[in-house]
Amino acid sequence: MITITSILQAVATAAKPWASLYSDSTAVASTVTFFHLGGLLFAGGLAIASDRATFRAFRGTDEDRNRLLVDLGNSHSWVLAGLSVIFVSGLLLALSDVKTFGYSPIYWTKMSLVVLLLLNGSVLQRTEQKLRAGSLLTQSTAPRQRLWSRLRFAAATSMALWTAIVLAGVILVNAS
Repeated sequence: MITITSILQAVATAAKPWASLYSDSTAVASTVTFFHLGGLLFAGGLAIASDRATFRAFRGTDEDRNRLLVDLGNSHSWVLAGLSVIFVSGLLLALSDVKTFGYSPIYWTKMSLVVLLLLNGSVLQRTEQKLRAGSLLTQSTAPRQRLWSRLRFAAATSMALWTAIVLAGVILVNAS
């Protein structure tokens, strides 16, 4: 019977050369940690700046909102690039000590928050695309206003999730 324990043991065995390299080399550990934190600073910083701009544009003019939509469309690829760096470096960090991270509820809480962040980012991007496409040109402004409200809610959720992920990461490092 396959169990979580047997899966984690198999992954730990496969990752043993990496774990040894990571633990024996300050340069390797520092580089991986730098890329993880640097990716977090880059992607999270850009995302939070975009979220803040969303709040400003929500109360702004149509011109402000249109400018925001263009900016959001341009920032998504940069945030995704930063998330890619975070993903690869985070995987390397987790593989450096599979048994510790694999059994840690804090680690799995952080991973759950990351999944929620990605889902929220998808909602944010789809909402921004609908607004940018102008597909809701009707007599009433209510549909567009609902989309702007959804965008604002997704921005607030994004800020909360980025903050919670950083908090979970700090707790994880100090609990390990």
